[in-house]
Amino acid sequence: MLVVHITAQPIPKDAEKAATMASTKDSMLNVLTIGRSGVDMYPLDIGVALEDVERFGKFLGGSPTNVAVAAARYGRTSGVVTGVGDDPFGRFVRNKMRELGVSDEYVVVKEAFHTPVTFCEIFPPDNFPLYFYRQPSAPDLELTVDDLPMEAIETADIFWISATGLCREPSFSTHCAALSRRQRRTHTVIDLDFRPVFWENPELAHQRVDSVLSQCTVAIGNRDECEIAVGERDPERAADALLERGVDLAIVKQGLEGTLAKTRDERVIIPITPVNTVNGLGAGDAFGGAVCHGLLAGWSLERIIFAASTAGAIVSGRLECSTAMPNEQEVQKLMAQVAPDVLGADRSVTWEC
Repeated sequence: MLVVHITAQPIPKDAEKAATMASTKDSMLNVLTIGRSGVDMYPLDIGVALEDVERFGKFLGGSPTNVAVAAARYGRTSGVVTGVGDDPFGRFVRNKMRELGVSDEYVVVKEAFHTPVTFCEIFPPDNFPLYFYRQPSAPDLELTVDDLPMEAIETADIFWISATGLCREPSFSTHCAALSRRQRRTHTVIDLDFRPVFWENPELAHQRVDSVLSQCTVAIGNRDECEIAVGERDPERAADALLERGVDLAIVKQGLEGTLAKTRDERVIIPITPVNTVNGLGAGDAFGGAVCHGLLAGWSLERIIFAASTAGAIVSGRLECSTAMPNEQEVQKLMAQVAPDVLGADRSVTWEC
């Protein structure tokens, strides 16, 4: 029998309290991410080609930014190192970050570039094409070493990077400088996020991701992303290869086959948490936010992956990403409901809040 003990964290009740939690002036952050931010334009017409969509919703977007939002929903202090343009969308990004409890203290305005916009098409259950408008470059890819809050990077409980941030200069060198200052402090997480549109070729992606793995303690990716990172797409071999590169925890998402997580002395496989999918694009970011929360809480590996899978399932059942991130109570409730299906008939979950 699996008994899960939960200590409830305070959840922001409104924008004013969220903004208070987002202040980083007097204490270090629980979670600091670096990388993409922008505006997500999601169709309100489901199952319709983009050229025929007539209604859109405007949301805060960018994977590292969504992870910071997800962490904030668990009551964690979080912030993002990113760039925006000197334009209305840039102001929207910063305003929405603060509203959702994420510090915008380390958001840099790059006047020469526009805040990026991303459109998607929604064809449930598993087809969600993305269209990125980030030319000739995006402010977050123009971050330089001078833009880095080195003390915050060094002291944050979790520092989270996305492999997409390695795709071009000066962002690649900036990420390397941040990791060098971090000095592989626990927890330093790399999301193996691979989007071909950002890269010159897969070989460059492999070289750059492989070059930073030894400076990270946790790596998270799906089979395709693991193949780019370490040349292996079989989950077991991919996890082992990541561990050989120096990470302490390798998490390999296997789609409908669940998630494999391995350390040097522990191995866990958690099946998917079933859900009726509306938009799967934010699931990975919700997964990441829950992993951060679980690591900070000192949960068992099994419990971390179960919670992360459940958080991802919740967001998959909603339209948007950032504002769809669940709080701990929502995750707890669904975990308790599906525990026998996910963990087995002879195991159950009880909550002690």
